[in-house]
Amino acid sequence: MAEPAERAYYRFLVLFFNCMLTFGSYFCFDIPSVLQEQFQGNLTCPNSTVSFGSSNGSECVEGLGMTPQQYNLLYAIYAWTNAVVVIMAGFLIDKLGNRFGVFLFSFLTVLGSAIFALGSHFKGSEYLLPLMLTGRLLFGSGNGSLTIVQNRITAFWFKGKELALAFGLTLAFSRLGSVLNFFLTQRFEAEYGMQWTLWGGTLLCVLGFLSAITVSVLDKVGMKQLGLDGAIQEESRKVRVQDIRLLSLRYWLLVLTIMFFYNGIFPFIADASKFIQDKYSGYSQKEAAYIAGAVYDSSLVLSAAVGILIDYVGLRGVFAVLCAVLTLPVFGLLAFTFVPPLVSTIWLGVTYSFAAASMWPSIPLVVPQATLGTAMGLATSVQMIGIGISNLIVGQILGTKSSDAKIPLWRWQQMMIFMLANTISCIITSALLNIVDHRQGGILNRTTKRSQVQRAEVPTDTEPLVNEEEDGGEEDPVNTSINT
Repeated sequence: MAEPAERAYYRFLVLFFNCMLTFGSYFCFDIPSVLQEQFQGNLTCPNSTVSFGSSNGSECVEGLGMTPQQYNLLYAIYAWTNAVVVIMAGFLIDKLGNRFGVFLFSFLTVLGSAIFALGSHFKGSEYLLPLMLTGRLLFGSGNGSLTIVQNRITAFWFKGKELALAFGLTLAFSRLGSVLNFFLTQRFEAEYGMQWTLWGGTLLCVLGFLSAITVSVLDKVGMKQLGLDGAIQEESRKVRVQDIRLLSLRYWLLVLTIMFFYNGIFPFIADASKFIQDKYSGYSQKEAAYIAGAVYDSSLVLSAAVGILIDYVGLRGVFAVLCAVLTLPVFGLLAFTFVPPLVSTIWLGVTYSFAAASMWPSIPLVVPQATLGTAMGLATSVQMIGIGISNLIVGQILGTKSSDAKIPLWRWQQMMIFMLANTISCIITSALLNIVDHRQGGILNRTTKRSQVQRAEVPTDTEPLVNEEEDGGEEDPVNTSINT
């Protein structure tokens, strides 16, 4: 009789709790985007001019008094922290296992979000910015690394099966947190205030910690039932820092493609709410937040279907190029036309869905399971370095003065041109990725099942990472078990 872990329901049960790991943290991540006016609002306002979510910039918005540069620094410090921490986090996860990762990193998201919420109570004091930056630093340390564990667990349980679907569902749950943030946060803040809103986000991160406990138990029991627990631990002991130099050109081109694409997504979303109110007339803060959140709405709706499609047709490399090409008109429309912004944000959400479902699931195809955490960590690190630099550049473009008045349109246009430059770079790297992949067997553009057959029959450029210590280049028994 087959063990429960060998049945489909078990891996989808693991997937459900694995998805819930980052639901709360993704909700928290973009709370500043929804409440940008409150973060950048005045410390005090005359009673007759106080406004919450003004769309014309003529009324005073009471808030924390941050400048645009300080506000964007909240996102930049998150990205920088990810860039530094996730490299070591990925290596530690490979060495010490998934269960170590989910406990530590989910706890850091809870701690970081709590300190961030605490910082909002020090409005007008010198402790406000340091506390909030510290909170974002710890939150970034946990959330970026938690995503690596999440992807590693997904890749283990679904490699050779519904891999892109599983990644798509993981993204959908994360985006559900983001979508609910854009729909609910402004309402909650208007009713209960900023402080209680931020503490509510912390409570959702606690939900992620409870999910971490559950998925850890399921993962441990499942690996024992499959008889792979000891073998994977043995392979993990072989992983060395020096293995990074053996990662292939195909992997690094994939990493650069991811970085340039996300450089045009997250920095835009961070400032999208204010951009919509500054450029387009008649939008309240709530309406602008809904429109900015349409990027995540589209992703939430499409992720699962896109995952099924990519599992069926493959063509991951082709989709990567198409996503970048089709994203170009979005920033052009935003910069130089007055087409309703909802058109652009929905469009961006569609290309984002295809990009996430084609790019990230490609990494397990070009690196071995034993070093997947390290590879994911490096990819996340490079991505976050790019996003952090982009947030700083955007902050400089938009100015360093308080946001009492509208930011001039020419500054927003310069920001969109910067987004266009990143997208063009993504097109170049994704095209090179397809060329290199074609010369090395075309594994990225095969369906999931055909990819596994090729990995079993044709030596790939990732084999030295796990086989260099074995005589005669024999196939790794762990990878053989996992891929079967």
